Amino acid sequence: MKAINPEHPTSLYWRNTSNSAYYAIGAASFGTLIYGFISNDKIAQHNATETFISVGASVLVTHLIKTGINRTRPADRYPDEIFVNDPTHNLSFPSGHTSLAFATATTLSMQYKKWYVTVPAYVWASSVGYSRMYLGKHYPTDVLAGAAVGIGTAYAGRWFNRQLFKQHYQKLKKYD
Repeated sequence: MKAINPEHPTSLYWRNTSNSAYYAIGAASFGTLIYGFISNDKIAQHNATETFISVGASVLVTHLIKTGINRTRPADRYPDEIFVNDPTHNLSFPSGHTSLAFATATTLSMQYKKWYVTVPAYVWASSVGYSRMYLGKHYPTDVLAGAAVGIGTAYAGRWFNRQLFKQHYQKLKKYD
C-alpha cells in the first residue's frame, strides 16, 4: 500500500479514473437503454436491464459487507503513513468503486464477447481499483474483494436477468 500511495496523491488522472466508476456505469447502462428504446432493440433493452441488475446487486452486497465487516479506512488507521487529498471516514471493506467497475466490466464482457470490449473494460476496472489505493482510500484487500463482489454480482445479475426474460431468450435460441 505504501508503495502505491504517494505522500501527495494529487494526480488528476487517478482522481478522474476513480470518479469514472460512476460516470461510465451511467453511460453504459442508460446509454444502452436509451439506444434500445430509440431503435426498438429488445436485446439492448435486456442488456441495459442486466447491467442495472448487476450494478444494483453490487451496491447492495458491497453495503452489506461493509456494514458487517466495519473496517476503518487506511488513512484513518495510519494517518502518518497513508495520505489522502480529501479524507473519507466511512467504511473501507470492500471497495465500492471497484465493485461497481468490475460489475460493469464483467456484464459488458458477457454481453458483447469481443476482445475490444472485454480488454478495455477490465483495464478500466483494474485502473479504478488501483486509483482507490493510489488515493489512499482502500487497502489492496478491499480492492480485491470489491473486484470479486463485482464479478460475482455480474454473474448473478446475468442469471437473474435470464430468469426474468426467460421466454425472450428461448426465442433467441431458436434463431441461433
